[in-house]
Amino acid sequence: MSDVIIYSSNYCPFCIRAKQLLDSKQVQYQEIIVDGQPALRAEMARLAGRTSVPQIWIKGTHVGGCDDLMLLERSGRLDKLLA
Repeated sequence: MSDVIIYSSNYCPFCIRAKQLLDSKQVQYQEIIVDGQPALRAEMARLAGRTSVPQIWIKGTHVGGCDDLMLLERSGRLDKLLA
């Protein structure tokens, strides 16, 4: 199991941006695509308390969505979480 889990949609620009950032850092992640999967989307909403995608967890801690991930990167805290 990966240290990073991202619930996403294939057509979401924010999901694409978040995955691009993780890819640029060569971070392996488990992607759970919720398109057409109401049970998975409901699970994500229950776990995250949010219904928007992406929703991202690092080492079991919910970090939020794309904007939250980008904020962690800009503040220099993302690498520490991933280490």
